[in-house]
Amino acid sequence: MKIAVLGAGAWGTALAISAAGAGDSSAPRHQVSLWARDGAQLAALQSQRVNTRYLPGIALPDALMLAGGSDTSLDALLTGQDLLVVATPIAGLRDMLQRLRNVDAPVAWLCKGFEAARAGATPSFKTFGLLAHEIRAEAAINLRAGALSGPSFALEVARGQPTALVAASEHAEVRDALVAAFHGPALRVYANDDIVGVEVGGAVKNVLAIATGLCDGLNLGLNARAALVTRGLVEMTRLGLALGARAETFTGLSGLGDLVLTATGDLSRNRKVGLLLAQGQTLAQAVQSLGHVAEGVYCARTVVQRAQGLGVEMPISEAVVALLDGQMEPAEAVTALMGRDPAAELGLS
Repeated sequence: MKIAVLGAGAWGTALAISAAGAGDSSAPRHQVSLWARDGAQLAALQSQRVNTRYLPGIALPDALMLAGGSDTSLDALLTGQDLLVVATPIAGLRDMLQRLRNVDAPVAWLCKGFEAARAGATPSFKTFGLLAHEIRAEAAINLRAGALSGPSFALEVARGQPTALVAASEHAEVRDALVAAFHGPALRVYANDDIVGVEVGGAVKNVLAIATGLCDGLNLGLNARAALVTRGLVEMTRLGLALGARAETFTGLSGLGDLVLTATGDLSRNRKVGLLLAQGQTLAQAVQSLGHVAEGVYCARTVVQRAQGLGVEMPISEAVVALLDGQMEPAEAVTALMGRDPAAELGLS
C-alpha cells in the first residue's frame, strides 16, 4: 500500500515507523511517507533520521520517505495514495479535512478529544465543540473517513512492542484499509463501525486520567484508583449512549482498554497533569512541563457541557473541570466526590 501520514508528532511518527517496517529496510511493509508541516523539523528528520523531539532514540526505517515544509508539498503527496492518515491534534483536524475533502483515498485521523467551541458555529453547537466525526460532517461530508484509536503509547508502538488498536468508521472501506495498513506481528487492528462510541471513549478517558493522576498524586491508595476508574467508565458509557453509541464498545479497547492505559500508565500525559496538580503546580506550569499536548486539559469542559446538555450526570468530569478552572483545590475535589449521596451501582441512567 501507499500510505501518507500527515503530521510528524509522536503518534504519527510511530505509526509511520510501524507501517514502513520498523527499521527492517530489507523488507519494507508498505510505501510510507511522513509529512512534517514545519520545514525545520523536516530538515532535522532528514539529516538525523530520528524524531528527536517526540521519539528520541528511535531510528526511522530507511524505507520511510519524508516530505513537508509547505502546502505545495502536501498537495503533491495526496495524489496516488491508498490511505491518508491525519496525525494532527484535534485543533488542526478541521483545516486538514478541508484540505482533503476532494481526495479519493480513505482517510483516518489519530486525534482524540473534542474540538474547541467555535464562534458562529452551527447553532446547536455554539456552546461546545465537536468530536472528530462531527467535524468531518461539517468540513468534508463526502469524505470516506474514520478513526484509528485504542490503548497505545507512541513510544511502545515505535519500539515494536505488542499493541492492539481499533479501526472505527461507518465505511467498511476505511476499516479494511486501516487493517491492511497497520495489522502485523506486533500490532493488531480490530474493526468497529461504532465511530461514536470509539471517539467518546478516546475523548473522555483523557479527562478521567487527569482525575486518576490527582488520586495517585494525593496518595489516596489503590482502592481509590480502582473506584475512580470503574465509576469513570460508567460516566463515559452514559455520555456515549446519549450520543448514540453502543454499550459494548465501552468494554472494548477504545473504552475500558484506553481508560486503563491512560489512567495508570507512566507515559500518560493526562495522568501526569493530575500528578503535577496534586503536587501543587498550577495548570500552566503542569502543561508547560509536558512538552506535548494533553488533550484532556482542552476537552474537559466540552465533555461536561455536552453531558449537561443531554442531561447526563458526570461528577468525576465535573470535578476535573472545577479543578482545572481553579474553582477547587485538589483535596476539595476529592471531598466533593466522596460526599455525594448514596446511589445504586447498576444502571447507566
